[in-house]
Amino acid sequence: MMSRENGRFFAFMTPVLLAAVGLSACATAIYPSLPAAELNRPREPYRLDVGDKVRVTVYREPELSGEFSVGGSGSLSLPLLGEVPVKGMTGAQVEADITRRFANGLLRDPRVSVDIYDVRTFAILGEVQRPGLFPAKEGTTLTDAVALAGGYTYRANEKRVLLRRGNQGPYYAVDMSADVRVQPGDAIRVEEVHF
Repeated sequence: MMSRENGRFFAFMTPVLLAAVGLSACATAIYPSLPAAELNRPREPYRLDVGDKVRVTVYREPELSGEFSVGGSGSLSLPLLGEVPVKGMTGAQVEADITRRFANGLLRDPRVSVDIYDVRTFAILGEVQRPGLFPAKEGTTLTDAVALAGGYTYRANEKRVLLRRGNQGPYYAVDMSADVRVQPGDAIRVEEVHF
């Protein structure tokens, strides 16, 4: 038979335990799933933005060649050409545009090569070995991101991560088996596994 003290204890603890169980069940449900359009998004070429660095090589014109950064206005400041808008363009588009500009009375038959060598970053936080910022190279997946950060810690939830696109808006829950590409500015959070 239960004593009066034990009865009070259970009467007090029952709502506390139910609340704890309810909170732990809700802990995994508070983040919406990543929209389907993001899951099936085709690979897109990397597009330049402020802070990216490119190497421009103009064949037989070393004084026109060099390494340049995309400035705050979204342009490259190039010899002879001045400010060339490149924000939102792919490397191939920038190459074609610079070639066209040089061919417009400045050089005869210009041959230009553009190599994007330093790109914007994404962040990965939480239960990984080396949290931090990493280059958001074209084709990097969530699995690649975890590998770049040294892999999971022993406490990590390896089945899903939280992803915030462009470091804005809400975090979305993403199943690690999905083929999701990391984009510049993304924030990835690896949570602890909850039993």
